[in-house]
Amino acid sequence: VPLVASGGGSVQSGGSLRLSCTTLGFTYPTYCMGWFRQVPGKEREGIAVIVGDGTTQYADSVKGRFTISQDNAKMTLYLQMTNLKPEDSAMYYCAGTPVSVAPTFCISGVPFRSWGQGTQVTVSS
Repeated sequence: VPLVASGGGSVQSGGSLRLSCTTLGFTYPTYCMGWFRQVPGKEREGIAVIVGDGTTQYADSVKGRFTISQDNAKMTLYLQMTNLKPEDSAMYYCAGTPVSVAPTFCISGVPFRSWGQGTQVTVSS
């Protein structure tokens, strides 16, 4: 299910941003949902996911700096990004799919069939 990401922008290295993704209508007991990013000319990269039991998985490149969370009451998925680096610059996407998979498979991006509108993050040095 393509979801719409927002909250991107331009920040300096070391700064922070919080991305949001409205999950309205995405109400499934099992799911794989998360954040991915893509730089032109490169493959899309899974960076943070959460599955139905609340387990999260992060790419090594963002561990300790990014945090994925969800607010079920607000039906929103968040990605808190801190200590941003120029190499974090990319188009960020959120997506969800109502399947029960391991977090390691979810973050591969394979379970997803479509990608919605992303939000650009640019980090300057």
